[in-house]
Amino acid sequence: MSAKAISEQTGKEFLYKHICTSAAVQNRFRYASVTAETDWERLSREHPWLLTERLVIKPDQLIKRRGKLGLVGINLDLHGVREWFKAHVMRETTVGKAKGVLKNFLIEPFVPHPQEEEFYVCIYATREGDHVLFHHEGGVEVGDVDAKAQRLLVAVDEKLSEEQVTEKLLTHVPDEKKPVLASFIVGLFNLYEDLYFTYLEINPIVVTKDGVYVLDMAAKIDATADYICKAKWGDVEFPPPFGREAYPEEAYIADLDAKSGASLKLTLLNPRGRIWTMVAGGGASVVYSDTICDLGGVDELANYGEYSGAPSEQQTYDYAKTILSLMTREKHTQGKVLIIGGSIANFTNVAATFKGIVRAIKDYQGPLKEHEVTIFVRRGGPNYQEGLRVMGEVGKTTGIPIHVFGTETHMTAIVGMALGHRPIPNQPPMDAHTANFLLNASNSAVTPATTRTASFSDPKTSSEFNPAKKSKADLPAESLHSILWPLKNMVTGDWKAQASAGCNGAKPMTLFRKQTKAIVWGMQTRAVQGMMDFDYVCSRDEPSVAAMVYPFTGDHKQKFYWGHKEILVPVYKNMADAVKKHPEVDVLISFASLRSAFDSTMESMQYPQIHTIAIIAEGIPEAQTRKIIKMADQKGVSIIGPATVGGIKPGCFKIGNTGGMLDNILASKLYRPGSVAYVSRSGGMSNELNNIISRTTDGVFEGVAIGGDRYPGSTFMDHVLRYQDTPGVKMIIVLGEIGGTEEYKICQGIREGRITKPVVCWCIGTCATMFASEVQFGHAGACANQASETAVAKNQALRDAGAYVPKSFDELGEVIKTVYDDLVANGTIVPAQEVPPPTVPMDYSWARELGLIRKPASFMTSICDERGQELIYAGMPITEVFKEEMGLGGVLGLLWFQRRLPRYACQFIEMCLMVTADHGPAVSGAHNTIVCARAGKDLISSLTSGLLTIGDRFGGALDAAAKQFSKAFDSGMLPMEFVNKMKKDGKLIMGIGHRVKSINNPDMRVQILKDFVKQHFPSTQLLDYALDVEKITTSKKPNLILNVDGFIGVAFVDLLRMCGGFTRDEADEFVEIGALNGIFVLGRSMGFIGHYLDQKRLKQGLYRHPWDDISYVLPEHMSM
Repeated sequence: MSAKAISEQTGKEFLYKHICTSAAVQNRFRYASVTAETDWERLSREHPWLLTERLVIKPDQLIKRRGKLGLVGINLDLHGVREWFKAHVMRETTVGKAKGVLKNFLIEPFVPHPQEEEFYVCIYATREGDHVLFHHEGGVEVGDVDAKAQRLLVAVDEKLSEEQVTEKLLTHVPDEKKPVLASFIVGLFNLYEDLYFTYLEINPIVVTKDGVYVLDMAAKIDATADYICKAKWGDVEFPPPFGREAYPEEAYIADLDAKSGASLKLTLLNPRGRIWTMVAGGGASVVYSDTICDLGGVDELANYGEYSGAPSEQQTYDYAKTILSLMTREKHTQGKVLIIGGSIANFTNVAATFKGIVRAIKDYQGPLKEHEVTIFVRRGGPNYQEGLRVMGEVGKTTGIPIHVFGTETHMTAIVGMALGHRPIPNQPPMDAHTANFLLNASNSAVTPATTRTASFSDPKTSSEFNPAKKSKADLPAESLHSILWPLKNMVTGDWKAQASAGCNGAKPMTLFRKQTKAIVWGMQTRAVQGMMDFDYVCSRDEPSVAAMVYPFTGDHKQKFYWGHKEILVPVYKNMADAVKKHPEVDVLISFASLRSAFDSTMESMQYPQIHTIAIIAEGIPEAQTRKIIKMADQKGVSIIGPATVGGIKPGCFKIGNTGGMLDNILASKLYRPGSVAYVSRSGGMSNELNNIISRTTDGVFEGVAIGGDRYPGSTFMDHVLRYQDTPGVKMIIVLGEIGGTEEYKICQGIREGRITKPVVCWCIGTCATMFASEVQFGHAGACANQASETAVAKNQALRDAGAYVPKSFDELGEVIKTVYDDLVANGTIVPAQEVPPPTVPMDYSWARELGLIRKPASFMTSICDERGQELIYAGMPITEVFKEEMGLGGVLGLLWFQRRLPRYACQFIEMCLMVTADHGPAVSGAHNTIVCARAGKDLISSLTSGLLTIGDRFGGALDAAAKQFSKAFDSGMLPMEFVNKMKKDGKLIMGIGHRVKSINNPDMRVQILKDFVKQHFPSTQLLDYALDVEKITTSKKPNLILNVDGFIGVAFVDLLRMCGGFTRDEADEFVEIGALNGIFVLGRSMGFIGHYLDQKRLKQGLYRHPWDDISYVLPEHMSM
């Protein structure tokens, strides 16, 4: 959500820190927060004013009207404050319908003053601007400020002046106080804007001769502006509404949500409840809660929450296990039910997210059976059939009753099953598999000619504007007016004037045609390919995507499929080049992030050819959205979004991922136009509407999801009026929701005759009025600030105005079908004959995902897997590697030998790396690295130059020594026989001999390793054999010692053979394939890198070998 309430202490801290005003703000930072754990002695030392002043104490837990409830202790000394505190702390209190425990309190200095020095001020945001309310009589008895306060609207992007405040708001204020109040209110408004408040109320504000005192304060800030305001806000804690505890599990999910690009929400309503939900989608989560409450489950509903935005398997697992953990803590006499529901996803891979849920169910199968949990599943979307299959299988293997349903079942039908209101079908009819929609039955790859007109139904102009069927309860206009007035978030007056207010440019009534071309902002290749596949099945002549804009690369071409062939789409670094080279484009689809969406959208509206912009990003600060709306009104640009999946016009155009993948496009008949147009807030629910409409009517003519934010770029009424004026649209469906007042404009339009086509409407969020405390639903705008914004009030108003309003979402499909059948019966709609769409080849990656094809892998690996949430080395998660403190040797054992080696073996490997790390600059490898570095080459080139010298004569003797000594030892050859044979064959014994070290000047590296091996290795047969050979060779020449290469080689063979982790054949194979040389390569790389860095640090120039160190031996006839 965006607007979140903050504590009074936090609000005052913001005000005291950041307000800029000439008015003297008194008692800055003079407050103390206390809880049951407070050390009062320490508190007195930190706030010495507590000991000397009269005080006020009050709970700071988002409680309204504390004074009237007797929850304020006034004019007390510290002892009196402590006594008042003891009487109230941890006491259960009822505020409205909410029961809660008083825990957090705020102590402030008492400000003595007469009543006439109390004033009221409030600033709150609406779509058109910010309203400043002021009343000259503040305090506990302020009453209905909406009705009697002075009001001033500051339009979006405009400033507030002291003159405006004095003239419009302070008419009843004594003259001597006007300058102080005017300066303070302007400063307060600037603070409100700068810190992205959405609501700020001070009641009372006291003005005395000493200055301004802020007594009581309530505030909300736009949490999505955190990335802008972090420096000023700091770490803000958002307290829960009074009556609802803050649970650690909620904080855990909120933290997951903050770290994820997906959306994860959890609110605990009644942890002892028996009905638990795990719903995909912000809109769908509200619909499920509504249905549960409608069927009498409100007292047993345990939680509200949603997951959406394509969370990963691990994120879904973490979310699911949190819910399963919560629901299996207390038993219920009737057992428990878990509803895993959702609408038809647009782009989330259902099977992938279900894998996470299945993992969690397996982990909790014991507690789930113990608590007699029954699970009901309903889902649709990409790969949903596989997801449902897996979910059904886990039910069979674990013994947990799991009932699984797909898109053939109404979305909320499983709620009635779970609550015992409808029977559970034994064998629910399953829709065809995804692949069945896509396989070409006719074996024809040819795109059929266009066979559709503008509408699926034959146009009948005579009945084009038939009035909607009148409601049985046809209330007078005065009744509706009483509901509409006064609405905080709606400018009252003539709705026609409101609709056109501020619109300097006329917006097009038709957003998309069959020839519409778009630019896609962002590298969203999957969405673009989905648009092209949709274009192809709609028999468009050309793709709808003309170009893409991606600022993070240079101009280039991106490959996509158009039917069976590949095409190239240009990608530009900036928008200016894209619109210049593609003048035919009039639509922008913006996948810009929430941080860049504002700037990129404002830039795009500077180009007159752009008429429609879809903003997909969720989480754009409301203040920025309102500026976008204002600019769009001035430019005549239609905005869809933010926080939307987009919209679709069957047979013409679709935005991004709207409508899901091809199987859903085909199943919902979105490849050709029908007669029904809809507008929804929710993107997921818009796809569910596609499904419902396709099953109950001749299909969708156009559908738009305006987005879940408080201020969508276009409103319900904008699109309803377009549909009203579009001949092909015969009936209109509106899926509204709790929060805002836009639906009342539809009521007014119906009553005044501007809307004459049948309107079927349902507002989701009816459950909100049944909850004791406020619940913020999945969408930022889904929160009622007053009675008129509730879904119940809006549904009743729509019903009274003459719209077709079902009793619940469960009945929405039936009402749509009834209205449609009436229109067919009276001849308004004449269904056309179905024509099969062309076949689009399935992408290889998706076919493989669905299990339709197989092919041999290009690579095989058995040591590492990076695909999951956590990196895995040879079957061991990286967290376990660190937890076990395996070290570098242990990691090398996993990656090279696929074994967890004994501790001594890991230590030996690390010692080998240490002793082989370097041997000075004179050896060939280091020399080459140095020469290369001094020639100005980079690190990789210099390192490679050194590594290429490693072989039998330098460093590569480990493998050769291991092979020679092993062969001699295994054949039973005596050490003397081995030495004599090698001499007879004219071969060097690898690992024997050193240029500098000798029996009299031993190599300490060998000595260190020898001491460790003799102490820790279970057996050293081959090493002992090599040492016997050394005795023979050094008797002939002192420097023919077992060198470090030879020692490591033979000791490693002993390690592999005797540690118990390998068979003899496996040990020999590792020697044969060159594993031991890897030790020297890895170790010496450290030294080579050191030499490279050393030369760069010393700034050594190009190396040239001196002449006097070269012996020139040219033939005589060529000598000088």
